[in-house]
Amino acid sequence: MPTEPPRLEPGRPFPLGATWDGLGVNFAVFSAHAERIELCLFNANGRRETARYDLPECTDEVWHGYLPDAEPGTVYAYRAHGPYDPARGHRFNPTKLLLDPYSKQLVGNVTWSDALFGYRVGNQRADLTMDRRDSAAAMPKGVVVDDRAYDWGNERRPERPWSDTIIYEAHLKGLTWQHHAVPGPVRGTFQALGHPAVIDHLLRIGVTAVELLPVHAFLQDRFLVEKGLTNYWGYSTLSFFAPEPAYLATGVLNEIRAAVRRLHEAGIEVILDVVYNHTCEGSELGPTLSWRGLDNASYYRLLPDNPRVCINDTGTGNTVNMSHPRVLQMVMDSLRYYVESFHVDGFRFDLGSVLGREVSGFDPGSGFFDAVRQDPVLSRVKLISEPWDIGPGGYQLGNHPPGFAEWNDKFRDGVRRFWKGDQGMRSDLAARLTGSAELFDRRRRKPWASVNYIASHDGSTLEDIVSYDHRHNEANGEDNRDGHSDNHSHNWGVEGETDDAAILEIRGRLKRAMLATVLFSAGTPMILAGDEMNRTQRGNNNAYCQDNETSWVDWERAETEAAQLMARFTARLTRLRHRLAPLRPARFPHGRSEPVPGLSDTQWFGQDGQPMTPDAWNDPVAKTFAMLRADGVAEGGADTVLLLMNADSADQPFVLPGVSRTWCLLLDSADPEAKERMLREDEETVPVAARSVVLLWSRLDRT
Repeated sequence: MPTEPPRLEPGRPFPLGATWDGLGVNFAVFSAHAERIELCLFNANGRRETARYDLPECTDEVWHGYLPDAEPGTVYAYRAHGPYDPARGHRFNPTKLLLDPYSKQLVGNVTWSDALFGYRVGNQRADLTMDRRDSAAAMPKGVVVDDRAYDWGNERRPERPWSDTIIYEAHLKGLTWQHHAVPGPVRGTFQALGHPAVIDHLLRIGVTAVELLPVHAFLQDRFLVEKGLTNYWGYSTLSFFAPEPAYLATGVLNEIRAAVRRLHEAGIEVILDVVYNHTCEGSELGPTLSWRGLDNASYYRLLPDNPRVCINDTGTGNTVNMSHPRVLQMVMDSLRYYVESFHVDGFRFDLGSVLGREVSGFDPGSGFFDAVRQDPVLSRVKLISEPWDIGPGGYQLGNHPPGFAEWNDKFRDGVRRFWKGDQGMRSDLAARLTGSAELFDRRRRKPWASVNYIASHDGSTLEDIVSYDHRHNEANGEDNRDGHSDNHSHNWGVEGETDDAAILEIRGRLKRAMLATVLFSAGTPMILAGDEMNRTQRGNNNAYCQDNETSWVDWERAETEAAQLMARFTARLTRLRHRLAPLRPARFPHGRSEPVPGLSDTQWFGQDGQPMTPDAWNDPVAKTFAMLRADGVAEGGADTVLLLMNADSADQPFVLPGVSRTWCLLLDSADPEAKERMLREDEETVPVAARSVVLLWSRLDRT
């Protein structure tokens, strides 16, 4: 035990966290119910405690103190004294070392031990008996940082308009771990993300934003460690401020800034997937690592009639209490920190509907949404919500407030089903092509509010959607019970990989058709990393614990001719989207405006070239239709695109509607490398191969 140090100076209750001012460090931490909080200092590697101080002051429920002459690099953590009374929601236990919720860098890792739990594990009434073993040796610690020492030079944020945005969802490690052009020691880190070879690939395929799975420090959950598995995705947050240490090649925070700066120089934005709906501490029977020990009753939502138990709207055991002003402040401070200090361009909120929950349930006018929308920093970045959770009324697609985009799983499922050949899907696909207006066209929202995707990290890859009838999650150790059971997928004759040329031809056509549907629909397209090069997870649709070849992008496979063909096709799709305004309409295309007289912005035709009738839309068997979309241009005319969709198993002829006599065939997904060509005036019918998309373009004058 260290010798008794001198008293801390009072310091200030703001800002929260450990803040170096050039002369010392101010420590401030929130706890409404603690009776005493101790600051513990450690040597550089965090293994030996060197001093312990009582925080001398508490102002407005913030405990604070100032340590003169302390510098960046100081390693610290807290111990909180107060009632251990689970029946009232209090779980104070001063033998448990606690991370500062505002720690901006960590040293050390969690070493699993029963000493990490605030109660005696194994007791008949588990959490009623306090555990008095010290947890310091098993805990990581916080590190005081200096955030002021980075020169951003002439860096400018890309500030891409939403209508021009194409998102590439990637895992930081998985994207770069096997990239042969990236030096081995930095693979899987922010340094690798900023490597020219990685950026060149992103530019080559035409994406404008990379959306990273969680990069906040996260816990390796005990149940995974005991099974020899890994928390690969990172949805188990240990700190809302500190980055995951494994993602820093040299342990220096400026690695993140350098990577962001290089991406910005290339015109690519950086969006972070963030997890504020729950923490890694799990249910009331989980470990005491930070928030639980500092003030369980404030940081977590508890059952009103039984505060011993955490509300579990997230499926992870606990739910962060966003109704508490200090908890809301923590989330807002975390978001602003990453925007202001690291210059990130936006956030994707995991289980975003949880963040909008008030006592009465989900509320688009909740404190969180209101706080973000009025914030002068956060209201200007891209905000994306995963609009569902497992709690009551948890599915809230389309119900988020203006300023937020939302992952659209109805787009995902509808597109998969249409191209799989399910009956009666034409009208549903038409709704998806027009930005899912029935969901999002309210409160002056724009089509970009719908984030359109066919595959994401949570589910099957594009390759697996056309290669497997069933999930194959045996490696996860849950007897293949985890993950989605219905993926609207089909293997087309063989479960998994095959050399059968006929099956490969069908799979290739369907992948290209589905990806074209994503890029040619109104809304914000999102591509899963590796889908542009046929990445497979071998049927695993829940690879959250697979930190291995199952999840990593296979850059060797990317060099095969089939993968290179897919990458070139993806690049062609993104170029067409950037080039043609009708593919990315700024307003919902309802067919009401007329870019040129007599031509509405959206029209629908059967393959006979005639307008679709109600009976045609209701035909359960037909699997073809055409969409015409027009958008006015400055030269006084209208760019007009005609999208011919054939999900049938046979080739089908499409009669061109008589709105133009000069059409240019820009793309045929069945012949992905065919050059663009002008149709002859006497070509009134265009053949569309089975399971394919054809895109045509014309310029129509206003006169």
